[in-house]
Amino acid sequence: MCLDKKQRAPQNKAVIFNIQRFSVFDGPGVRTAVFFKGCNLRCRWCHNPESYEKRPQLAFDKQKCIGCGSCAEHCPGSCLLSDPVRGLVYNRKDCTDCGRCTKGCYAKALSRIGYEITADELMQELLEELPYYQESGGGVTFSGGECMLQLDFLEEVLRRLKEKGIHTAVDTAGNVPYKDFERILPYTDLFLYDMKAFHEQVHRELTGVSNVRIKDNLLRLSRTGTDIRIRIPVIEELNAAELPFMKDFLWENGIRDIELLAYHRMGVGKGDLLLEPVRQESFRELDACKMEEYRNRYQI
Repeated sequence: MCLDKKQRAPQNKAVIFNIQRFSVFDGPGVRTAVFFKGCNLRCRWCHNPESYEKRPQLAFDKQKCIGCGSCAEHCPGSCLLSDPVRGLVYNRKDCTDCGRCTKGCYAKALSRIGYEITADELMQELLEELPYYQESGGGVTFSGGECMLQLDFLEEVLRRLKEKGIHTAVDTAGNVPYKDFERILPYTDLFLYDMKAFHEQVHRELTGVSNVRIKDNLLRLSRTGTDIRIRIPVIEELNAAELPFMKDFLWENGIRDIELLAYHRMGVGKGDLLLEPVRQESFRELDACKMEEYRNRYQI
């Protein structure tokens, strides 16, 4: 029996903050990368601090603001106050994340980072790129933030992509229960698995969390025979000393696909634009020769 619209079960929804088309660094071929909001790590070098919170957030570029006060006029909860000295005063406690204030910002100084999307809406966008996936051997990569924190949605979209024969990849820091991996394993062709440090105390200092579960999940996942690529960000003054320990751990457990990622400062300042600012640290970027030296020693 067919159900009418009122009787149909509600769709899975997720909060994402970006859909990046023609990505060539997140798995084989030409890909679409979907970035989810929400993360349970707090890496000191994070490139996407706007992904920390799962909910949509407001960002404000003071340089663009013309001081018209229209954003405050459009806010139904009086959460914004246009101030000639401070630029914009934000009362987070009363904010309902409706986003109306951004629609009233004529100068585009105020923006909303993150939006809700249904599985149908996302599938429609992803399937627009199907010819590129087929031609290049590409597919779709889910990243974040931590995409596995919105597991019901992720599982549904992965399943639907596999039914279409599209290659799938999940970029994860692994800090979730292993049963979550078991749910998406049948629909995931490649795991891009992040490692930050080997020793637990160092990992805590760099990310705010233990890596005991992260390493255990990786070993259990590797025993399934699934395709795993380890990705290690290199911030020389923070984790260079950890690299030989990580390589030994991976090699001893038969995990040989290792990719070192060069740290860059592109994320620095992004957190400052949030009306709930995230203070970030800045570290030294390595030149190409130094990165090549690390890759020759620790990457295959």
